[in-house]
Amino acid sequence: MQHQKNNIIYILLMHFAFLIYSLYAVIGKFAARETFLSTKFILLYCLIFFILCIYAIIWQQVLKVISLSIATANKTATIIWGIVFGSLIFKEKISCTMIIGAVMILCGIVFLCTEKNDA
Repeated sequence: MQHQKNNIIYILLMHFAFLIYSLYAVIGKFAARETFLSTKFILLYCLIFFILCIYAIIWQQVLKVISLSIATANKTATIIWGIVFGSLIFKEKISCTMIIGAVMILCGIVFLCTEKNDA
């Protein structure tokens, strides 16, 4: 029971890391609107670097507990975060195919996370 609870904590931590990771694209989109090498442009890219460093630290800790194949498959959740951020922040339209794709990604993640290890 404790092992299963520990895994759930690491799965949540992993998805928190993916949330952080997906923010780099949002900040990058804001940076792209700025004049190249302006102060704001450089600060935004420094923030991106910081976010990716935090993500890398969390990712390495997660990989100590969760297998690489499961963790990598779960990383596709960043696509869903991209859809959410695109809609909320940049007012991008969410299409039917985007929703279908997101549902397929979630189904795949659930399938991989609940699959029994037969080996």
